[in-house]
Amino acid sequence: MEEEVKNQMQTRSEEYGKHYSEENFWFKLGRIAGKAGIKVTYAALVLFYVLKDPGTPRKERNKILGALGYLILPLDLIPDWIPVAGFTDDLAALTWAIYMIAKCITPSVKAQAAAKCREWFGDFDPAIVEDYFKF
Repeated sequence: MEEEVKNQMQTRSEEYGKHYSEENFWFKLGRIAGKAGIKVTYAALVLFYVLKDPGTPRKERNKILGALGYLILPLDLIPDWIPVAGFTDDLAALTWAIYMIAKCITPSVKAQAAAKCREWFGDFDPAIVEDYFKF
C-alpha cells in the first residue's frame, strides 16, 4: 500500500511539474505572496533556490517541480480565492516537497529565501517558518 501511494505521488508530481516555468513561478508568487502569507512564500522560495542549485539530484528536482507546478497551476483542489483555506493545499504540496528534499536545503538556500521574504514582507524572522518546516 505504501509503495502504491509513493507511485501515485510520483505520477502527480510529474504531471504538475509540466506546469512549472521560472517565469510563471515569479509571476504567480509575486501576485499571491501577500495573500498566501509568509509560510507559503518562504516554502516556495526555498524549493525554488534548491531547484536552482546545480548539485540538486534529478529525483529531488522532480519533486520540487511537482510542488511548484501545483502552486502555479490555476486550478487547485481548494481555489486560492477562498479566504483562509485557499492556500492550504498549496502549502501542503510545498511542505511535502520540503520534507522529501530536506537534505538538499543548505544554509545558503535558507538565506536566499529569507532575503527575498525580507524584500517582500519587510521585517522577516526565519525562525517563524523554520519551526513550522523543522529544517
